Amino acid sequence: MRSTIRRMLLLVTLMFWQGGFMFYGGVVVPVGAKILGSDTKQGFVTQAVTNYLNVAGAVCLIVWLEHLWHYRRSGVSWAEWSVWSLIAISLVGLAGIHRQMDQILVSETTSVSDPKQFHLLHKMYIGTSSLQWLASLFLLFLALRTWNKQDLKRPC
Repeated sequence: MRSTIRRMLLLVTLMFWQGGFMFYGGVVVPVGAKILGSDTKQGFVTQAVTNYLNVAGAVCLIVWLEHLWHYRRSGVSWAEWSVWSLIAISLVGLAGIHRQMDQILVSETTSVSDPKQFHLLHKMYIGTSSLQWLASLFLLFLALRTWNKQDLKRPC
């Protein structure tokens, strides 16, 4: 029963984090830009929202770390540890890029002090987030494969 709860918690945190990322990027950003009349104004909303997405990512990674640690002796592969580490490093990188972008955004005038630098950082942020999303899908695949192996070993 604990195994089922552990797996469920892992899936719920992953769905909240990565599902939120997909929905926000695919729906909220374009709708917000249209309603607000500007990509820049929508960017100030995104500035705040991505902080929450990154916290959701940190929570998910903590839950996943507990999962990896708990199952370390019963089938968790080096690939799972490696992909988890890659995702964790990318999350730290995203926090650093976000901090640099924050310094370029001028809240009082909803403007960007250095558009070229911001554009470069934004491309890095989107690219890193996208790679993180792909890595999360791969880590999910690896976890499902591990769970399947563990379930097959259990007597009915």
